[in-house]
Amino acid sequence: MARMAILVSPELCIGCRACQTACKSWNQLPGDKTVNRGSFENPPDLTPHLYNKIHYIEVPSEKDALRWLFVNQRCMHCDDAGCMKICPSPGALYKTREGAVATNKEKCIGCKLCVVGCPFNVPRYDEKDKISKCHLCFDRIANGLQPACTKTCPTDALKYGDRDALIRSAQKAGYEKLYGQTDLGGLGALYAFKDAPTLYGYNEKPGIPETVVFWHTVLKPLSYIGIGGVVAASLIHYIAVGPHKEPEEEDKKNG
Repeated sequence: MARMAILVSPELCIGCRACQTACKSWNQLPGDKTVNRGSFENPPDLTPHLYNKIHYIEVPSEKDALRWLFVNQRCMHCDDAGCMKICPSPGALYKTREGAVATNKEKCIGCKLCVVGCPFNVPRYDEKDKISKCHLCFDRIANGLQPACTKTCPTDALKYGDRDALIRSAQKAGYEKLYGQTDLGGLGALYAFKDAPTLYGYNEKPGIPETVVFWHTVLKPLSYIGIGGVVAASLIHYIAVGPHKEPEEEDKKNG
């Protein structure tokens, strides 16, 4: 089956946040209590109950006093996904035949290693300490429907379809190369940026952290045998917490 993807075109986005509302409605996600921070952007970041959001960026402009950029932030559904590489619980994160990186909360053990493995700071954890993120409406696309966000977008700033076809259409529109076209094996969320990715809040060249690569190539295979699991756990604890320090001896304390 052809790989599917979402094409995000910030220049077409009007900041209406219909995608946020549609996502919450379909996934029956509760609202997040927020406060006014002097910005139209709301909420200020992804949450366990907000799988995709519009990031508001104010850019000084020579023509106008201000140029607005509206960027949809979400899980990128990487082909070479760092979250899946480092996840120690089989099936907690898995890939659908359409290319979505989906989740199974029943198999999530709450280790939060996926947070370390994601170069886009996407995974969140809910009140039950289970992973929570965009899953590309895998229940909808498996039945021939669009994701809720793309179906609702009024300006085609979000488009869903065959990944290769989306790339071709963007190239015809003047975008020689899309952000995510080849990164991490090719992202499932492609971005048609007119300016440098850094202006939109993205790294020029995203990559999986070296610690995740080390885990996937060295520690994870060892963890399938008993002693290897102990060594892997010890090394991860050492990296996260640091070396064990003995308390001062009583005789030193007493002089």
